[in-house]
Amino acid sequence: MDWRRRTAASYARVRSIALDDPVAARAAWVRDRDDLFATHPASPLGPDAQTSFTGLEVAAYDPAYRFEVEVLPAPAGRLDVPTGTDGVVPFERIGRVELEGLGSLGLWALRSYGGGLFVPVKDASAGRAGGTYGGGRYLLDTIKGADLGPSADGRLVIDLNFAYNPSCAYDPAWACPLAPPDNTLAEVLPVGERVPGASLVATT
Repeated sequence: MDWRRRTAASYARVRSIALDDPVAARAAWVRDRDDLFATHPASPLGPDAQTSFTGLEVAAYDPAYRFEVEVLPAPAGRLDVPTGTDGVVPFERIGRVELEGLGSLGLWALRSYGGGLFVPVKDASAGRAGGTYGGGRYLLDTIKGADLGPSADGRLVIDLNFAYNPSCAYDPAWACPLAPPDNTLAEVLPVGERVPGASLVATT
């Protein structure tokens, strides 16, 4: 519960700061995630890994990867994701967004208690040395409060600089929903969290 509360509080700060300064907002988000990973008992890092942890590996902010988009219609679709703790978690595709120059991402709604919007992404560097996690990363997960909010004119904010690894990237004991084909881009995304242990120096 505390992990979710702190995640939601972090994103509330992010939304407030990002109104004027998305770069500063992302820097605050990185600090919050580093603190959770280093100190929280629910961290996906084990105690030994927490002791040696020096920070998540995150690429420098690039404003070209921040988008304010309209939600577009998409064909009906369903994902049934088996997990180790919550059984089979159902998602339904409720729309899509177009990211100029990159492609389209599906928007998925959790169809179980509590609901929520889920937007994963997998790029062309997934699973490659120095690239991103092979199963993809998450952009929005409102089930946990990971929400960048609307733009000033009500469009959806998709900022790929906030792409983060699921917990299973750090510990295979976790079972995480992975990016489906609808959320796979043919382009390399050089922003956001990188593969743990990659050679990229963390910057904000």
